[in-house]
Amino acid sequence: MGYIIALIGLGLMVGLAGVGSAIGTATVGCATVGMLKKKPEAFGIGMALTVIPGTQGLYGFVAFFLYTAVINPSLTLFQGAVVLGAGIAVGLACMLSGIFQGKVCASGVAAIGQGFNVFGNTMILAVVPELYAILSLVAAILVQALMKL
Repeated sequence: MGYIIALIGLGLMVGLAGVGSAIGTATVGCATVGMLKKKPEAFGIGMALTVIPGTQGLYGFVAFFLYTAVINPSLTLFQGAVVLGAGIAVGLACMLSGIFQGKVCASGVAAIGQGFNVFGNTMILAVVPELYAILSLVAAILVQALMKL
């Protein structure tokens, strides 16, 4: 039973983080396409802001990779619950971080399309939601020590 619960945790870990990245990057990508109507020369800036929410999916994959090393069919229920908890934490934090980071970056792209020079400001503000995705990954790494109990 612990093994099955752990596999669900792994799925949530990488799946939800990927969903957040996909939604976030698509949100910024749509804003970039809109910006190109007025400022086609700013494509590079729009592309740079578009890829930023993609990092949340990477954090989910890193956590997935770290936890697959300790997953085996003989896991106890407690160990499976540890992986499930880590999966929920990383998955949700990365999903929401990616979505809202995408909104921050999309707003920056829209402002750039209107002629404002806010690329640097947008990058700084985009770091704030990123912090919570990183914290969830760090917490998952620290919680992995419970697997040895």
